[in-house]
Order: sequence, then C-alpha cells, then structure tokens
Amino acid sequence: MSMAIRIPRHGGPEVLEWQAVDVAPPAAGEAQVRHHAVGLNYIDVYHRNGLYPLTLPSGIGVEGAGEVVAVGPGVVDVAVGDRVAYAGGPVGAYAQVRNLPADRLVRLPDAISFETGAAMMLQGLTAQYLLRRTYRVQAGDTILVHAAAGGVGLILCQWAKALGATVIGTVGSDEKAALAQAHGCDHAIIYTRERFADQVKAITGGAGVAVVYDSIGKDTFMDSLACLRPLGTMVTYGNATGPVPPLDLGLLAKMGSLYVTRPTLFTYTAKRSDLLAMSAELFEVVQNGTVKIEIRQRYPLSDAAQAHRDLEARRTTGSTILLP
Repeated sequence: MSMAIRIPRHGGPEVLEWQAVDVAPPAAGEAQVRHHAVGLNYIDVYHRNGLYPLTLPSGIGVEGAGEVVAVGPGVVDVAVGDRVAYAGGPVGAYAQVRNLPADRLVRLPDAISFETGAAMMLQGLTAQYLLRRTYRVQAGDTILVHAAAGGVGLILCQWAKALGATVIGTVGSDEKAALAQAHGCDHAIIYTRERFADQVKAITGGAGVAVVYDSIGKDTFMDSLACLRPLGTMVTYGNATGPVPPLDLGLLAKMGSLYVTRPTLFTYTAKRSDLLAMSAELFEVVQNGTVKIEIRQRYPLSDAAQAHRDLEARRTTGSTILLP
C-alpha cells in the first residue's frame, strides 16, 4: 500500500483526500517512480475545481521527481535506479509511488536535487517554450511578464534578462517587487496600486512591448493587448482569474496587427525528442547558474489542501513543492 491524494469530486481544497492506494506493477511501457518531491502548479487548481475536468474519482498533480523502482515490459528510456523528473500528464503526481509512461520521464542530472527537479520541470519547461519557441526573445526586446514573482515568472525574468531583454513585470506587493527585481526584472509594476498598461507605456515611451506573457487570464487580457507594440505577440498561457472571454478579432487589426496565441506545454513536449531537447536546455541554464530555482514553500504532501489555499490566495512566491 502507498499513500496518495485523491479527489472524489470537483470543488475547493477540501476535496483533496489523503488515502491509501494500491499501486500495481508497471504495465508495458510504464515505469514505477518513488517520489522524493512533487511540484505544485496552478493547473492542479484547474483540475481540482473542474475548469479542466477529470474523470472522477482521480489522482491529481502533473510534476514530480524521484527514483525509478520498477519498469514494465519494453521500457528502454529509463532503468531501475535512475533519478528522474517529469512534467505533464497523466495526472496523479500527488502520490508516494506511481506508474506513468516511461517516455515521459527525463533523467535528472546528478547536480540537480530531487527537490529542485520537482520544482523546475513544469515551470522551467514552460519558460523554455515561451521564451525560445512561442515568441523567441532577442537581445534588445522589451517584454512584459505578469505574476513576475511566481514560479514561472521568476524563471522568465532571469532567463529573458540573460538573453538581453528588458523585463517589465507585474506583482502584487512591494515584497514581490523586490523578489522579482532580484531575479532580473528591470521594472516591477505593483498592479494593486497602478494601472499596469499606463506604466508600460510610460516605461517604453509609448512604444509598447514586443511580447506579453500572461498567466492571469480574464482580468489582464485586454490591458495586456494595449501594452503591445505594432505586430506584438500576446501569449496567454494561464487562467488564474478565469478564462479569457470571446474576442472580436477585428480588435487585433485596430490595435496594430497583433498576434494572439494560447500555447500549452503538453503540445510542445508531445514528441519525446522535443521533451529531451527542451529539458537539456533547461538543465543547462540551471546548472550554469543563469536561472536559479527558488523553492519558497514546502508542505507535506498530506497537507496539499493548505498548499492549494495559499496558492489561490496569492500567498506564495517562486516555486512550491510537496514532500511525500
């Protein structure tokens, strides 16, 4: 028997239940992983509350790091004893032990701890595709990062700064502003005190930014469009305040022939070759110190409900991990 968080129905943090579960031997193509750490991400909230519905009852969680303890027939990508990490489906990471497709696992370099591995994979791979593929940031670009003191935000700020960009970030407090600025954010806008679109225009002399990276969703979408330069790119990759409403595409023409995209990590990593290449680039920038993974909160896995409450209340900064 092993322990895991299960959800019998969609709802608030109270639906997260700590239960004993049976873990079968891994099937063909699967590996069994004993977690040392599990990542907490906002997509977990969407799975829990039903914005992204699951087939219930269900496990939850999409990111973890640990050791391979068994493999099923036909597995060639990993072996027993390998240190591994992963980000993406199938859900079920909130568990001490689990089975998952072996081709979704990436070997974790010895220089990167299990805790860092669990904290960096989903957020770090997200930052990788946002900066290097969705809109390829170049030296001299000015960019806007929402939630700049969050897990993805801190990675985006550091990595974009290393690429030669000027980074504008939005945050909710002076403390978060200081944290973002310590991680490469050139201009931190406290959105609770000032309208960020006005501040971006002031900072850029009215020119606007090349790209907006927006994980907030409904509350920031229209003002984010107003921050873009002509031919700028709006990247909406999260829904912390709810989904973006339907958009009149004619507005994109009027506002400067803008681009809008809604990417997902799961599309970018669907091919194992892409997953490995993206992971290698992420591991490189972490190991050489370009990007530091800030684990700011740790919770027992059994206390996942409190972790969700704190995440939704915006009481967290940087990355958060759950410890089995």
